[in-house]
Amino acid sequence: MKIILVGAKGIMGGHVINAANKEGYEISALVDLKCNPDVKGEYTKISDVSEKADVIIDFSFHGLVKEITDYAVQTGTPIIVATTGHTDDERKVINEASKKVAVFYSGNMSVGIATLCDVVKRVVSVFPNADVEIIETHHKRKLDAPSGTAKMLFNSVKEIRENAYAHYGRSGNCKREKNEIGINSVRVGNIVGIHEVIIGTDTEQITLKHEAFDRALFADGAIKAAEFMAGKNAGFYTMTELLKS
Repeated sequence: MKIILVGAKGIMGGHVINAANKEGYEISALVDLKCNPDVKGEYTKISDVSEKADVIIDFSFHGLVKEITDYAVQTGTPIIVATTGHTDDERKVINEASKKVAVFYSGNMSVGIATLCDVVKRVVSVFPNADVEIIETHHKRKLDAPSGTAKMLFNSVKEIRENAYAHYGRSGNCKREKNEIGINSVRVGNIVGIHEVIIGTDTEQITLKHEAFDRALFADGAIKAAEFMAGKNAGFYTMTELLKS
């Protein structure tokens, strides 16, 4: 399998390169503002890439999604969107691209998180009147809040409770409303990622927690997604489809 890697010079880019090498896959092109265009296979813009590939893995910045999906559509190359923090307009760009090319999107590339989302749905369905709170903790350098993973977990709850709505943070003097799902963000130190879902009634409580110890796990998930997406027809794919496969 040949891969075009966007965000190649970042921390996650390095992990993806290591994960691809471990599996015997080829990184056919590196794309990053820090790349050296004088070096074969390195580009500062994906539009300049001439190498063919089976899939694109994007670990860059959400603001680049238009030019990356444009390239994917033009070349018919499936894309793994592994960045987070997309605006509503950028999500529309991703959805539009999926009508013409295979697009895999996830707020978290961890298979463990995908499993957590599935378990959350099952527990919430068993306790339809329970309060649900989501707490996400990351390193102090993370820009977007709440995390894309917290949003994934909220959407898992909303699949079961159509009337649920997100309540970001908690302040002031007001009681908890029936349909609100509290989402709280913590930024401290060098924490890779902790996501906790508290599901509680007046008489009992279930706490579900996932903790990431090494960013390499997200690269491993991206490679699994790339394997899954190679050769796929146009459409919007998520971790749900990957787990089913």
